[in-house]
Amino acid sequence: MKNRTLTIASKVLTASLFIVISAAAQAQMTPVGLWKTIDDDGKTAKSLVRITEKDGVLSGTIEKIFDPAKAGNKCDKCSDERKDQPVLGMTILRNVRQDEQDKTLWGGGEILDPNNGKTYKTRLQPVDGGKTMEMRGYIAFFYRTQVWQRVE
Repeated sequence: MKNRTLTIASKVLTASLFIVISAAAQAQMTPVGLWKTIDDDGKTAKSLVRITEKDGVLSGTIEKIFDPAKAGNKCDKCSDERKDQPVLGMTILRNVRQDEQDKTLWGGGEILDPNNGKTYKTRLQPVDGGKTMEMRGYIAFFYRTQVWQRVE
């Protein structure tokens, strides 16, 4: 009887550990968190963007700009309510939701490039265990993808 109790306890412990490890891994496979944006060259860190979730909808705000010469810039080329607003603190990612068919993707929203004032449809996909994220902005068949690095 004692061996059976130990076996059951061992199975429960193993299952519990598996659930905790799976939950931690899944938590990192979400875009929610702080990300270092990397320019199209794949080398130059541009900013820190914090992605948050509210009611299943993601948004992203610029928390830091690395180039001191651009830290005080305003979005003079924006055409919506962000026109002439400071880029630092600006929400550049809006209305992004998890894909219903592919839970590894988030899309349906838009991302703003404050350098040119244009908004693009967006798709986010955490990769490499959530350490990096492919951020794709696109218009029709034209797109560009940046790889962002998780900071926290």
